Amino acid sequence: MKTKFIAPAVASIALAATPIAAQATTADRASAPVSSASNLEGGSGILIALLAAAAVIAGIIIIADGDDDDEPTSA
Repeated sequence: MKTKFIAPAVASIALAATPIAAQATTADRASAPVSSASNLEGGSGILIALLAAAAVIAGIIIIADGDDDDEPTSA
């Protein structure tokens, strides 16, 4: 009967102790030296935002289009 409670107790202790053990082994990490700078900048963000806004506006116009072709017509 007691062995039924030992496994969950050991598992819960292991789960509680894992972050503590990981925090105790802090390593001093240094960044690698950079040989040349990157020319990546966030200049295309405005273009992406404008394209997204145009897509939203086009979707609204298509949805709100007044063409009701589903109406029956009489001859």
